Amino acid sequence: MAFEPPRRLVRALGETAPQGDDWLEKLPETAQQAVAVRELTVERVQVPGGRSSLVVLVRQADGTPAVLKLAPRRARPESERAALAHWGGLGAVQLLEPFTTEGVLLLERLHPDVSVRSLPESKALLEAAGTLRRLWVEPPADENAHRFETVAERTGRQAEAMRAGAEAEPELAPLVDAALAAREELLASPPEHHLLHGTFRQSKVLAGERMPWLAVGPDPVVGECAFDLARLVRDRVEDLIASPSGSATTRRRVKRLAESLEVDQDRLRGWTLFRAVESGVRAHRVGREKDAELLLEFAGWL
Repeated sequence: MAFEPPRRLVRALGETAPQGDDWLEKLPETAQQAVAVRELTVERVQVPGGRSSLVVLVRQADGTPAVLKLAPRRARPESERAALAHWGGLGAVQLLEPFTTEGVLLLERLHPDVSVRSLPESKALLEAAGTLRRLWVEPPADENAHRFETVAERTGRQAEAMRAGAEAEPELAPLVDAALAAREELLASPPEHHLLHGTFRQSKVLAGERMPWLAVGPDPVVGECAFDLARLVRDRVEDLIASPSGSATTRRRVKRLAESLEVDQDRLRGWTLFRAVESGVRAHRVGREKDAELLLEFAGWL
């Protein structure tokens, strides 16, 4: 079959593609080779799919359903592979092969169209938080194991881009300054260093067979748990912004999530501020103005 990348993937990768990158052009051929070498039967490409990878629903030679995932190097698929191997299926989708081809992962099939986001909001937050807790483990101790990026390293790169954005758009400066100040304070005394999902939200938790809910699509990082939980705080941000009580709801959500997962409330608020401003500035930079406005208004509540 033809492996046509979904529009969402083409648009998202187009925003971040370095000069001369040809991963999308080679993707159909790469996918064909990945299917052939594993003797897979293709059912369909998952649409709309993700923003950083092609996801294909397949069956293995023995008929077992699986997922074939292909991602460019800049999406850090080898970090995802290493994290999934370390978790070993506890709280996250199971990796079905340790390594065959760089940037190609064969994964356990979950229910791709049923995420925890389909639940009522309070129930969704509860289930998502419970799933996230299972992922917070010590990183590999083996010196020869994959080295994961740290929160300090990742947010350091992001901080540079945020400063550049504030210089180009001075109206962003107050929020950027507040977010950067929060980062500096938080990095001064991290309470723990665990392996984190890195990009956790409700849509990253899918229904499974061996467990009710399992996380997918990590961009793993090592650092404190509050950093990981911060992205979950702003889930369904469009609903929060539309609500007359959105600001109060956000404060209650921070308190509830911090208490349920035994995370310091002030640290969770600080990382939520940083991550919301970072995402808002990035959305503004690539022309997604509606997203930028929502995120920056949300950040202003914190």
